[in-house]
Amino acid sequence: MYDRIIVPIDGSDGSDRVAAHAAALASVHGAELHGVYVVNAGSFAGLPMESSWEGLDDLLREDAEAAVELVERAASARDIPVETHILEGTPSREIVEFAERGECDLIVMGTHGRGGIDRLLLGSVAEKVVRASSVPVLTVRIEGGQESDPLVDVASAESEAGASADSGTDAAATADE
Repeated sequence: MYDRIIVPIDGSDGSDRVAAHAAALASVHGAELHGVYVVNAGSFAGLPMESSWEGLDDLLREDAEAAVELVERAASARDIPVETHILEGTPSREIVEFAERGECDLIVMGTHGRGGIDRLLLGSVAEKVVRASSVPVLTVRIEGGQESDPLVDVASAESEAGASADSGTDAAATADE
């Protein structure tokens, strides 16, 4: 069903959970994984001119490299093909354009679960991607979720479900034991 999965990553807390989820889906579907980090240099446009720009680009690139490394580690753990991409621009726009241009089948991205006034004032990259993308988007809540990784080994769960369907046992009970 999925051949190319994109996982936009920002390196924030919980990003490893999103990367693991995307890697598990890619593993089950035999898909390649594309980790994408968008450097939003426009967010620094308001800095005073006397601020030192020296080293700022290097810091942004270091953050980007650390973030896409999470995707590489998740893919490596499941032995799936992975490519990483560091883009520049407006995050939601770059993510949608990359997914559509690269003929991706699914976007897997985290959401911080903001609500109320925070959501109104800050907006959400995930929400903007969901609204603008012609590619299906799977959001993984990374804030306020369970402490342990809620992602059951998808391949094992599917094989257990198939086995229990054959033997007439309850798949949910088998997966929990």
